[in-house]
Amino acid sequence: MKKLYKSKKNKMVSGVLGGISDYLNVDATIVRIVYATLTVLTAFFAFIFLYIIAAVIIPSEES
Repeated sequence: MKKLYKSKKNKMVSGVLGGISDYLNVDATIVRIVYATLTVLTAFFAFIFLYIIAAVIIPSEES
């Protein structure tokens, strides 16, 4: 079974979106664009709050 981890290789801030892109087998740029668009369209609060929670909860990728 596949597990979700924060990416160590493909990260810009904490690796959450890079880890999600690895988990979904999608390019990280696409995940980042979708995230940025949703953040702007929802007046920032909801998706920034979810990102912070994900950064705390999702474990880091093992070496």
